Amino acid sequence: MKYNQIMVIYGSEPQKMVPTLLDAVGLVDELKKDFVIGIKPNLVVAKESSSGATTDPELVGAVVEYLKVHGFNNLLIMESSWVGDSTRRAFRICGYEAISRKYGVPLIDLKEDVYREVKVDDLTLRVCSKPLEVDYLINVPVLKAHCQTKLTCALKNLKGCIPDSEKRRFHSLGLHKPIACLSAVVRAHLTIVDAIVGDLTFEEGGTPVQMNRIIAGKDPVLVDAYAAQLIGYEKDDIAYISMAEKLGVGSADVTKADIVELNQDTSGGKKLEASRRVASLAKYVVEKDACSACYGSLIYALERLRERGRLGGLKSKLYIGQGFRGQKLEGIGIGSCTRGCSTCLPGCPPKAKDIVEFFERLLK
Repeated sequence: MKYNQIMVIYGSEPQKMVPTLLDAVGLVDELKKDFVIGIKPNLVVAKESSSGATTDPELVGAVVEYLKVHGFNNLLIMESSWVGDSTRRAFRICGYEAISRKYGVPLIDLKEDVYREVKVDDLTLRVCSKPLEVDYLINVPVLKAHCQTKLTCALKNLKGCIPDSEKRRFHSLGLHKPIACLSAVVRAHLTIVDAIVGDLTFEEGGTPVQMNRIIAGKDPVLVDAYAAQLIGYEKDDIAYISMAEKLGVGSADVTKADIVELNQDTSGGKKLEASRRVASLAKYVVEKDACSACYGSLIYALERLRERGRLGGLKSKLYIGQGFRGQKLEGIGIGSCTRGCSTCLPGCPPKAKDIVEFFERLLK
């Protein structure tokens, strides 16, 4: 896999998706049998992945199984939940103790790890030792919104690699600069983003949105710039992305990325029960057989419009889904299946950022 590539696979079944994705990445060719391979999920709180808060254990289990099948046995799963929550409890509630038992992979609570001091730019950071000691680090964040930084994905997930005292200090420093500096110290060799279910507004979950995709990339800055667009933001809306780029961590120029979609999302899979917040956005939408990847993009876009105070300006019906193929409709269509609408934004699926820009042009 090239550093400027982003690979995307659509679906809702990680056990089927992960082998195809990792074969395309060429992961086996990058590893040596004696490598110690660290896997860093997002277990910020002790909540199941269906909440939108944490990395799907089926995804991590599929990564572990893939590595084991190919003869890589020196594996670690490492994490540190946010201040005030127990990582050990998160391992249990989130399904990681079961992974550990099944595959014989140790779970490392980084709250119990020693740390090193590392200077980056004009900041001295305290960083847990274990993530710095592995031969190959796989970062497995969740694609979700964040109440302070707007986005949490590849770069911010590394905040679980610092002691609790440093997490508190990161907040006192405004989060963005220390997150960028941390990404220059803890270098993930591969990022695998759980974008099957994320959260609309908050890193702790509670307003889950189904997006039905897994994303892989080697450049975490590029992954985050791309991820920002998927939930309706520009990369410049998230300050730590450009800061990390200036530190030489990677490129934020998505226009120069080689984005490889390995398949298309052709079915919605198992549907999540909509939270009250998501249901309030869905009232603007007429949906018929919509794929979750497309529908999720629309929900994120509507939330971004609500944040900007523009949602009330939408007066036309919004149509989305395969059930509208070939139909002539008066209203706004989202996605290539609704080309028969009087106004349509094509895409399969369109990014939330593109939907937001499309709506704002219509609302002028």
